[in-house]
Amino acid sequence: MASLITTDTSAYAEALPSGGKLAGLDVGTKTVGVAICDAEWRFAGPLETIRRTKFTQDLAGLRTIVEREHLLGLVVGLPLNMDGSDSPRTQSVRAFARNLAPLDLPILLWDERWSTQAVQRAMIDADVSRAKRAERVDALAAAHILQGAIDALANLPGPQ
Repeated sequence: MASLITTDTSAYAEALPSGGKLAGLDVGTKTVGVAICDAEWRFAGPLETIRRTKFTQDLAGLRTIVEREHLLGLVVGLPLNMDGSDSPRTQSVRAFARNLAPLDLPILLWDERWSTQAVQRAMIDADVSRAKRAERVDALAAAHILQGAIDALANLPGPQ
């Protein structure tokens, strides 16, 4: 089966079995923040941050997580411009998602325009040090992205 890459939550939900753990990815130029959710798609939480190197190593790291966590799908944050249009960064993330085809998992591209800012603001409000924020922001942004997607999936009509 060819991997589905879509922005359509209904098409994504149809490509998944009912329930099962998903991962959220916040793809940056230097790191990939990774989050996972429970099998019932209720809660997303940060898992880890992968330091990017060569793509083959990035893919191997993601494959390890997919196998260890028994993941059934991926949600990749899509950094759109504020007007909803693509930017060079958006194109880079779309290419990253296409390159995940060897994982053979459905991929949902999720609008992440405010994820990092929301997470940064929450950590500042919680008086988290700058060093701790830098170390956790990518995985927390991935959790923010994944939570938005699973909330939308949970609100789709029909069985999930």
